[in-house]
Amino acid sequence: MSKQPIIKYPIGEQSFEVIRKNDYLYVDKTKYIETIINGSRYYFLGRPRRFGKSLFLSTLKCFFEGKRELFKGLYADTMDWDWEEYPVLHLDLNISKYKDEKELDDVIEQHLLNWEREYDITPDVTTHSVRFSQLIRLISEKTGKTVVILVDEYDKPLVNNIDNPELFNEFRNTLAALYSNFKSGADYIRLVFLTGVSRFGKLSVFSGINNISDISFDYEFADVCGITENELLENFQDGIKVLSEISGKSEEETVTRLKRLYDGYHFTEVSPDIYNPFSLVSVFGKKRIANYWIESGTPDLLVSQLKRTDVDLERLMKAECTQTQLSGLDIDNMDPVSLLYQTGYLTIKSFDPEDEIYELGLPNDEVRQGFLEYILPYYASLHDYNPRLLIRDFRKELQQGRVDDFMRHLQSLFSDTSYEMKMDEERNVQNAMFIFFRLLGLSVDVEYRTSEGRIDILVRTDRYVYIMELKYDRSAEEALAQIERKEYALPWAIDSRETIAIGINYSTSRRTIDSWLVRRE
Repeated sequence: MSKQPIIKYPIGEQSFEVIRKNDYLYVDKTKYIETIINGSRYYFLGRPRRFGKSLFLSTLKCFFEGKRELFKGLYADTMDWDWEEYPVLHLDLNISKYKDEKELDDVIEQHLLNWEREYDITPDVTTHSVRFSQLIRLISEKTGKTVVILVDEYDKPLVNNIDNPELFNEFRNTLAALYSNFKSGADYIRLVFLTGVSRFGKLSVFSGINNISDISFDYEFADVCGITENELLENFQDGIKVLSEISGKSEEETVTRLKRLYDGYHFTEVSPDIYNPFSLVSVFGKKRIANYWIESGTPDLLVSQLKRTDVDLERLMKAECTQTQLSGLDIDNMDPVSLLYQTGYLTIKSFDPEDEIYELGLPNDEVRQGFLEYILPYYASLHDYNPRLLIRDFRKELQQGRVDDFMRHLQSLFSDTSYEMKMDEERNVQNAMFIFFRLLGLSVDVEYRTSEGRIDILVRTDRYVYIMELKYDRSAEEALAQIERKEYALPWAIDSRETIAIGINYSTSRRTIDSWLVRRE
C-alpha cells in the first residue's frame, strides 16, 4: 500500500471546538448559520440519532461565542458578521438515560448551577422553571446582550419512556414548564434552537411558541446533517483510496459499496442522497466497512411498539403516509410509521405532490440487515444460531437447489418460538418469513402478484426460481395444488432457470412447519 497522509477522523466527536483545534476532518456545514441568523428566532430540527445534530449545535455555540479563529477557512468566516460574543445557554439532555424521576431533575439542576456560577447569579427562587426564567433575564441584563439557548435532544427523556406512561407524563410536564420560558422570555432571547429525534405533538413547547420554525422538512436544510455524495467525494478522497487499496477494489467500486451500505436518506420531498455521517466517519477512521450506526444502538423502542401493535412488516417497510404523520408522535396513539421514520429506520423514497403522499422505505443495506437481524428473534426461534451464519447457510442451500435442507432450516425457525408479539399466528409467520427472506440479499418477493393471484414467497437465484405457497392447518398437497391450478410458474416458463414449486403447511397447534411437497420443472 502506498503511503497516505495522516487524516484524523472524528469518530463520535461532537464538539466543534475539539474538532477544529485538533485538526480533525470537518465537513463544512457553516453556511446554514447564515440562513438561521437571518431567519426566525425559534428553530426545531428533527433527525435520527448520531446524525450530526449535536455537532451542529456545538458549531452554533462557538459561532455565537465569537470564536472566529475556529472558523478560519470555513464559509462562516466569509459572512458579514461582527463576531460579537453572546451569552449561550447550552442545555444538553443527551447525558442520561432517564429511567427514574430524579434523573431529569438532576440534569436540569446541574445545568442551572453551572450557568448561575458562570454569571455570578444567586437565585432567589427554587423551582427549575422559574430559576431558568430568572437566569435568562438576569444574564441578558448583566451582559447587555440577548441570550442564545441551544437544547440538544430536547425529547430524550420522553423517547426513553414511551413505554412508561407515568414517567413520560411527569417528564413531559417538567419539560413543558421549562420550555415555556422561551415564549415568556422573548424580550431577552436572540435565538432558540432545539434538536431531537421526535416531535411530540402534545408537548406544549411547540404550541406555546407560535412562530417556531420546524426545519426538519425544509428543502433549504435537507443536508444540514449527514453527508452528501459531493461532500463524500470532496472530503474523503484519501480515505476512499485507502479503503480501495485494502480491499483490492477500484475507487469507483468502493464508492458504490459505500453508497449501497450508508447512503439513501432523504428528509424532504426534494433532497440529495444523504449518507449516514457516523457510519462514514467510522469506516474511514477504522479502515473497515461494517454496520457501525445500527450497532451503536439497538432498536428496543421499536420492538416494544411492534409487540403492542398488529403490524404487517412488509407493508410497514414500504409505507405511504402524509407529512403530518411523519412530523409528530402521539403517545396515546403511537404510529409505528412515524416512529420508524423519526428514528432513522425508514426514509422518504418518493413524494406524490398531487396527493401530498410520501412513500417510505429502508434507506440502505446497513439499516436493512441490522434492523431485520435484530427483530428476527422476536418472530422466530434461532436456537443457538448466529443470525448471519443462519442466513449464510440458507442462502447457499437456495443457490444450490438443496430444497429439503433449506426447508428443514425454515422449519426450525418456528420451533419453540414464544411469540411475544401481540398479533395473530398467521401475521407472526408472515412477518418472520418477510424478515428472513429479506435478509438473504437475494431477489425475494413476499406476496408477489400475478394475473391469477399472489405468490406467498418468490425467490430467484442465478439457477433457480422458487415459488412457495403457505397454508395454515391444511395440507402441503393443497398448497402445491394451488400453485399448479393458478399457474404461478407460467411467467418463468421460458426462463433458463429451473422452477421449483413448494407447497408448505404450517401447524398452528405445533407452531411450526409440519410438511412440505416439492415439484421441480
